[in-house]
Amino acid sequence: MTESAQHLTPMAHSAQNRCFGCGPANPAGLRLEFLLAEDKSVVSLATIPDGFAGHPGYLHGGIIATLIDESMSKSVRAQGLTAMTRQLEVDYLRPVPSGEPIRMEGRLVRSEGRKHWAEAKILNARGTTLAEGKGMFIEIRDR
Repeated sequence: MTESAQHLTPMAHSAQNRCFGCGPANPAGLRLEFLLAEDKSVVSLATIPDGFAGHPGYLHGGIIATLIDESMSKSVRAQGLTAMTRQLEVDYLRPVPSGEPIRMEGRLVRSEGRKHWAEAKILNARGTTLAEGKGMFIEIRDR
């Protein structure tokens, strides 16, 4: 499905952002771009290069966890919150191919005070879920 058919809008990132997952200023990073859906869930359409493979042709498990974590983190940020990962759980359902288009989706599912719970998944071009995860994020407040 295309971005325009889903009414997705780009989420802005600081040009100096060096985040491994989404930072445009990190030459060694994934440079993921996230889009905001009308329901405040997030979507990233990406092709992760073979340089991030574990087994040839498939992404390394740590990279898959990073993609899940980044998708959940952005779903929290879409609510106007700044938070860091406290807990992360990933279910590796099927191998995630490198060098092929994938779709990541993340959504905030619950909040209590500074604690925020989110879920995410990675899908292939046919819509099959390859990995999914859930996590808790702790909101960072100004000192």
